[in-house]
Amino acid sequence: MKIVTYNVNGLRPRIAQFGSLPKLLNSLDADIICVQETKLRRQELTADLVMAEGYESFFSCTRTSERGRTGYSGVATFCRVKSAFSSDEVALPVAAEEGFTGLLEIGKGEMAAAAEGLEEFSKDELLKVDGEGRCIITDHGHFVLFNLYGPRAVCDDTERIEFKLKFFKILQKRWESLLLQGRRIFVVGDLNIAPTSLDRCDAEPEFENNQFRRWFRSMLVENKGSFFDVFRAKHPNRREAYTCWPQNTGAEEFNYGSRIDHILCAGSCLHQEQDLQSHNFITCHVKECDILTQYKRWKPGNSLRWKGGQSIKLEGSDHAPVYTSLLEIPCVFQHSTPSLSARYIPMVRGLQQTLVSVLMKRQTAEQVNSDGDIIKESCSERERSSSDHCSTPGVRSGNSCSSSSQNFEVLSSKTNEHSNGFSMEDTCNTLVTLGGQRTKTMCGIEPKKKAKRSSQLSLRSFFQKSSIPSNGVSNGTDTSTNQIDVPDSNHLSNETPIPENQSGSPKHCELNSSASIEDQDEVDVCSLQKEKNNFALMEWQRLQQVMQNSIPLCKGHREPCVARVVRKRGANFGRRFYVCARAEGPASNPEANCNYFKWAASKPRQK
Repeated sequence: MKIVTYNVNGLRPRIAQFGSLPKLLNSLDADIICVQETKLRRQELTADLVMAEGYESFFSCTRTSERGRTGYSGVATFCRVKSAFSSDEVALPVAAEEGFTGLLEIGKGEMAAAAEGLEEFSKDELLKVDGEGRCIITDHGHFVLFNLYGPRAVCDDTERIEFKLKFFKILQKRWESLLLQGRRIFVVGDLNIAPTSLDRCDAEPEFENNQFRRWFRSMLVENKGSFFDVFRAKHPNRREAYTCWPQNTGAEEFNYGSRIDHILCAGSCLHQEQDLQSHNFITCHVKECDILTQYKRWKPGNSLRWKGGQSIKLEGSDHAPVYTSLLEIPCVFQHSTPSLSARYIPMVRGLQQTLVSVLMKRQTAEQVNSDGDIIKESCSERERSSSDHCSTPGVRSGNSCSSSSQNFEVLSSKTNEHSNGFSMEDTCNTLVTLGGQRTKTMCGIEPKKKAKRSSQLSLRSFFQKSSIPSNGVSNGTDTSTNQIDVPDSNHLSNETPIPENQSGSPKHCELNSSASIEDQDEVDVCSLQKEKNNFALMEWQRLQQVMQNSIPLCKGHREPCVARVVRKRGANFGRRFYVCARAEGPASNPEANCNYFKWAASKPRQK
């Protein structure tokens, strides 16, 4: 059996990266795949995001409406199985639970009681830590699997530090309760904790004194705790084994990161003989545990950050998956997939319909069909009785609807008088055949389509002619201004004035003059636009040069810095600064970032 944990940094972009959810899961080639930071709300759990052939999935999404945390975090567990029903596979859980407090029960209509061992906490406290979609628990018979996404807390955010402390305190109580029941536990996921300085590049002297790192180490067997850090158990002295790298500093180029994605296990082995000195789950059942570094965004051969690579967007998560392979895990009793499975989510399964609603829909459909037949008959009768042109006021004579009383067949005349806002008296669209030819006839007022209006008028529109009715010109004639000769102005002054309704009227002369003016203006506008574009290009190049000259050079490499903006709320929010353009790396590496920093001259306006 193989278990993988992977912080995907958004499940939707990872699916897009691999082409589909099945391709993403199959690339990991594991029996149980635990992903964190899905960034999906419950109403977004559609089939293409949660269902894959051969997998059962279990999701937990954030429930909080707190600013900045809506659609954030979220975890999901995918179990590769041959059958979702009546199966003895270990990968298919016998039970599943959202959260770890016992209070989140989907679909039961009421909240359950708090889990055993959590009686000292109030329901509000428990619901708050479970409200961010950070845990899915699946019971696989031989062990209970916790898929976790631990909260992050910076040193000066006291509110999040308090939340993180309570999160792990409640979680520890739940673990202790299960261990007292004799259960084995696997904990996988992004805990947002690097336990020792060995797990952090260039760790400071006080690094290990952090309260969360002390708590993590207190849970381990070497400190009389119950859990094994499976990776360290297999690779106790490996350095530079990191699973996460900062996104905006290019730190992956120099492998400047942290190991915060973990696999922990606690409990006895599965063998019958229980000799505590020689038997434990790690030695008996764990074959390997390692980091899948091939999933890193930056790979050897990519352009370096300061040599054009800064503009290249690296595809993938800022985390790498971690896996473990287990041995001698026997089958379990026959069971089916738990009710928490994503296959039972309404957005995936569809809403169940009652028999009454189905019958009502059928009755409505039949009524619509019968109404259509009535309209069809009315239109047919109207056409049979009409032998003359049935022109309607407001409709041009060229669009008259005449039809022969013989040799015609109504092919399609269904029109719903309630559709599109037109009644049967206004519109009747009928397709008939006349002498073996199909003809489309319109009876009634033809609905006019609303012309799209541009938000900005072009110069040409001011010189376009309007249609002028003329007694001597038929409706089908197009009197284009290009086809009309423009008389000489002197000749016009000696001629007798022509009536306005004739084709050679002064209005037509004005149109001809407008046409020539339009052509000349169009040339002028094109040349003016070209000059403006050239001026804008030169001005932009000048500004770029000024900006380039104002960018300082870092002291370590004498290279142009990159400009950034403070995004953290505070006195300097929105203020620009300059830093070394090279990727972040160990201080011992002269090719890495030299830590140059300089504030920009201007300060943000205080609102």
